[in-house]
Amino acid sequence: MLLVIDIGNTNTNLGVFGDDNKLEKSWNISSDISRFEDEYGILILSLLQNSNIAPHIDSAIISSVVAPLSETYKKALEKYLNISPFILSHKAKLPVKIDLKQPKEAGADRLANASAAAVYYKLPAIVIDLGTATSFDIVDKDRNFIGGLIAPGLKIQAKSLSQFTSKLPKLKIEAPKDAIGKDTISAMLSGIVRGHAAMIEGMIKACEKELGQRATVIATGGYSSVLFNDMERDFDYINPNLTLEGLRYLYEINCGESKNDGENYAKSTKTASLL
Repeated sequence: MLLVIDIGNTNTNLGVFGDDNKLEKSWNISSDISRFEDEYGILILSLLQNSNIAPHIDSAIISSVVAPLSETYKKALEKYLNISPFILSHKAKLPVKIDLKQPKEAGADRLANASAAAVYYKLPAIVIDLGTATSFDIVDKDRNFIGGLIAPGLKIQAKSLSQFTSKLPKLKIEAPKDAIGKDTISAMLSGIVRGHAAMIEGMIKACEKELGQRATVIATGGYSSVLFNDMERDFDYINPNLTLEGLRYLYEINCGESKNDGENYAKSTKTASLL
């Protein structure tokens, strides 16, 4: 079984894929650089043991945008699972060509998203990852990862409003009922959520203009379902596990055998089936 780990700035997603390439289990934990390798090792081992998975893990891949945690997780897996993980970087074998001015600047999570888009969906494709930051990863019709955009995410916007304005409260991110807020909370939610949705729609339109054709739009990340009802143009797919699935595929083509399961996978993650 394969353990995939996506280390983000705020949270780390872990998933286990079985021999049939299906996601068997997943977890979300905080990305805390103050934790030592033993803490992460014991935590991961505990999660796997509680799910009766630990004895079956024989391989791992790590994607990280937090450099100190890459080494911490690597040492934790080596010590507690006796596994030497594959660390994803721009030097790995990819199903896309990195068409950027500085390929090494491409985050590992963005490489996983672009790879998953190229393998599992119709191109060109725009992956919108709604996490700490909101990022667009764009793959053209010829399987070139041509770049994208990075904007402050919903949580960052909400935190900034509370932090830099004395009278605005902290709030839970959720879909607002109306565009015109009748109180402070609803006004903030409308500005943050509906404003973010409008930004995304405008940027999709701008990116498609540069691509010269309509693109397949895939949303991933924790806030994709929050935005869905406030967009005139629907996401073509909502796939919360896109990055993990991309990592699974990248492990296969770099360390094992790849299977062409893209068509069935794409059908299983159609937006309508997830809402």
